[in-house]
Amino acid sequence: MNIDKFKHEHVAILSAIDQLRGLARSGVALQSQAIAEQIVAMSGLIKLHLAVEQRFLYPAVQACGVARVARLGHQYETEMQGIAGDYLAFAGRWNTAVRLAQEPEAFRSEANLVLHALYQRMRREDTELYPAVEAI
Repeated sequence: MNIDKFKHEHVAILSAIDQLRGLARSGVALQSQAIAEQIVAMSGLIKLHLAVEQRFLYPAVQACGVARVARLGHQYETEMQGIAGDYLAFAGRWNTAVRLAQEPEAFRSEANLVLHALYQRMRREDTELYPAVEAI
């Protein structure tokens, strides 16, 4: 299985997260419209990536015939459900400029938790899951 597409998508998502962080550092209330737009754009990337993983990557990994890698694929699929749910709830709460401007500290706090979990997960995929798949 060619993992390059998934790696490329990770780079795009991580870049979108960095852009969001930069906007937030400039002031959540001041940048509320741009932050809301970035969340909407980033959500499109993330939803597409999740759908492709769910439909193609995880089933293929779990059917690969190498028990250790198949278990790893199952573990990652199960774990991602919680992380994806948390991200989608976050994006649904913070995709409007009005809400961001009214609750900048609540946004910062939730963004730190949710985006950090997403970031850490993608890094683990890059260093654990994808190399395991490429090795078979």
